[in-house]
Amino acid sequence: MYDYAHGQSDSIENITHSICTLEFEVHRPLYDWFCKILEIHHPQQIEFARLNLNYTIMSKRKLLQLVEENYVMGWDDPRMPTISGLRRRGYSPEAIRNFAETVGVAKRENVIDVSLLEFCAREHLNKAAIRTMAILDPVKLIIDNYPEDETELLQAVNNPEDPEAGTREIPFSKVLYIERTDFKEDADKNFFRLTIDREVRLKYAYIIKCTHVVKDADGNITEIHGTYDPETKSGMLQSNRKVKATIHWLSETYAKPAEIRLFERLFTVPEPDNAEEGKTFLEYINPNSLTIVNGLIEKNIKKETAAQYYQFERTGYFCVDKDSTDGKLVFNKTVGLKQ
Repeated sequence: MYDYAHGQSDSIENITHSICTLEFEVHRPLYDWFCKILEIHHPQQIEFARLNLNYTIMSKRKLLQLVEENYVMGWDDPRMPTISGLRRRGYSPEAIRNFAETVGVAKRENVIDVSLLEFCAREHLNKAAIRTMAILDPVKLIIDNYPEDETELLQAVNNPEDPEAGTREIPFSKVLYIERTDFKEDADKNFFRLTIDREVRLKYAYIIKCTHVVKDADGNITEIHGTYDPETKSGMLQSNRKVKATIHWLSETYAKPAEIRLFERLFTVPEPDNAEEGKTFLEYINPNSLTIVNGLIEKNIKKETAAQYYQFERTGYFCVDKDSTDGKLVFNKTVGLKQ
């Protein structure tokens, strides 16, 4: 009945070219025959290979199963290969169009590496995303020789690729937060970030040196202490002194909590549809495809004024999720800075 109705439906709707996937190629003689015998407007059916991405599935029936059985949050889950899912994850229309044009139209079935889509996203978001500083796993950094009650405003660039994006002010103070992974108490020669008696630059700010740490009863580091060199403020002539690493930070008074959702591939194998005998595609679902962390972001980002796309400096590209409230913003990770 589908074959019988297909050509007539296209004819009634004045379709000129009926674009179908390759499985309809063997149906085309019947499509043409009905249009000819009925002497109706005859559209031209053209077949092409369906766009298949690795580490996901394209079958609507299987995607529906993922939704109905609560493996994902809905059709617009950022892990889903749907337009609504891609939009919610932060893939821009420009990135998706560029990806489609790069892949092109083919007559042979193939599977496209999802890393190409991620490359297209990075290429556009690098130009479009507003830079901001966010800490996913914060640890306190105290600058012991910085004045107790002083706060100074430093200039940060919103997007180095877009001069018209301007700058913003970020406060610097005695008590800061940095990423826990940016510090190691016992670091080897290949670790260039912060450690005891080593200097790093705080982005847009000063060169600091770690002096000691404070730990809790379980041996976990609760505070990192250090000193700053007031002659090394970014932009000063003396600031040209070289150090091997630059890390990002947030002032304690300028940081606010945010829920940050980190997404990985939905499946653990490139082609989950080609399951081993006795297995289904559901057995290849990645249990770590979603990780939620409670991090810190710049205080000036508010739900009503949030930009469409952000780059968390040194971390990746993110967008504000629809689950955000006035009290707490939720961010979805689109893609990392590097493959």
